[in-house]
This record gives sequence, C-alpha cells and structure tokens, in this order.
Amino acid sequence: MENTPLTSLDLPIPKLRSGKVREVFDLGETLLFVATDRISAFDCILPNPVPHKGAVLNQLSAFWFQRFTFVPNHMIAAQFNLPRELEQFREQLARRSMIVRKTEPLPVECVVRGYLAGSGWKEYCETGSVCGHMLPAGLELASKLPEALFTPSTKSESGHDQNIDWAECCRILGEEIALQARDLSLRIYSAGRDHAARCGIIVADTKFEFGMLDRQLLLIDECLTPDSSRFWPADSYATGQSPTSFDKQFVRDYLETLSWDKTPPAPALPAGVIEKTSAKYLEAFQRLTGSALPS
Repeated sequence: MENTPLTSLDLPIPKLRSGKVREVFDLGETLLFVATDRISAFDCILPNPVPHKGAVLNQLSAFWFQRFTFVPNHMIAAQFNLPRELEQFREQLARRSMIVRKTEPLPVECVVRGYLAGSGWKEYCETGSVCGHMLPAGLELASKLPEALFTPSTKSESGHDQNIDWAECCRILGEEIALQARDLSLRIYSAGRDHAARCGIIVADTKFEFGMLDRQLLLIDECLTPDSSRFWPADSYATGQSPTSFDKQFVRDYLETLSWDKTPPAPALPAGVIEKTSAKYLEAFQRLTGSALPS
C-alpha cells in the first residue's frame, strides 16, 4: 500500500475545480474524480494530509455505489485503463480515482440523521427540534431518534452549510424533485445503516448529493464515507457523550481543545492525530467491505 499522501494534483487535462478533498477533471463526455488525502474540519482545509484517506473515500464510495442497485449513480468505473497522456500519473491516481457521468448537481445537501449529534444536537438543545422536526423532550447527546430524519441543508463552497426545513427544500428544488431526493436519501441511509450494523458500526448521520442527468436523479459525489458520515463503533456506544468514531470527529475533537477560532489558516495536526485518523479510516473500510484497502 502506497504511503505518500496526495495533497494536490495537476494533470495535462482541464481541471474544473478543486474542492475540499476532490480534484475534478474534464474528460469530455465524462469527469475524472480524484480524491486527495486533504482533510477539512469546520470548513477549513487543514495543512496536514491523512495517508490513505483519499483511497478509502474513493473505494468505499465505489463499494456502496455497486451495492445499492435500487438507486442510479454517477459512477462509470473505479478501475480503468488510463488514457496515454495520464500514464505517468498512474501511481498518484491509483485507487483514488473514479470516472463519473456529468450531472447537474442539486443545490441542496441531503442529510439524514438517525442519532442526535453535531448541529442537530445544538439545535435540539435550543429549540427542541431539528430542521422543523419536533422531537421528544429529554433526549441526550447521541440519543437514537424515534425515526430517521431527512434534514436538508444548503450547499456552500465557502463558509458553513445552513440547515433548512422541508418547505424551503421544496421551494429550492421543486416538490417533485425534493420528494424523490428525500425518499431516496432515507432508503439509502436505511440500507447502509443495516449493513453497517452487521459490521459493528452505527451510522449516526450522513449526507448525500444528487444530480440530474436526462431528467433522472442520480446519486453523485461520495456515499457513506467517514468524511460524509458519523460512524460510531457499536461496542462502545453510549448516550450523553460524544462517542468515539471511525470518522474525522476525532480531528474535530482535537481541534476543539485548541484556542483556534475556526477561521483560516487552520493549525497543523500532531503526528499522533494524523496516524490515528488514518487508522480509523482504514478500519472503517475493512469493517464495512470485509477486506483490506486494495494495494
């Protein structure tokens, strides 16, 4: 398994954008997604990469895309022959690349919550509700919700996403597309949650993205990864505290101990935090897929 982290990449083909994690290149009829080892927290990209992270995100998304046959997705291939002009970049692209269809992304993040955590917990403490869903009194941090909730948010390239209620989601997307996105999100979450439970992992919450292609809604970007989800080990789960996790919550918890004001530039991570985060991502992959990350 390669150990040299990838933080950025330029190729002799047009780059369309560079996100918090992914570099997106134009292949003409399709796109090339390359998941780097960058890690972000509180909407800031941290200076240290996390080894193997990009490969985990890419390969785990491919695993779910192949598994969820009930929802169309944008993946064409996660293993493919490189065009001649990219052959010299084979090592950098291996395991972390995916060829995908071009879609028109929806301007809404489709968040599903099965447990009370993150911004949902903060909102519940203030209002007793989450994104317009009234909840029972007396719930604790990390409590399981009576049912999984669809809690959409706006998408922001810079700054924080904003939670929105169902009425606003319908206004932005139109009721027909909003209903499709909600129903698919809840169905994907349910299927992923049930599989993860058999692997000893609780999927506390997750977010999905969808795009339109030829009037059809496709699942795009990534799916049920440690970046887009909160994964908790079932054997140590307890309410009233922030559970240990297989995701980047470990990094967030470390950053919360600092006096950093959560604006750029972000502080460097200690070597121990980087190593433990990498190990958590790799363990999540192995538990969920039943095999080690391909070398």
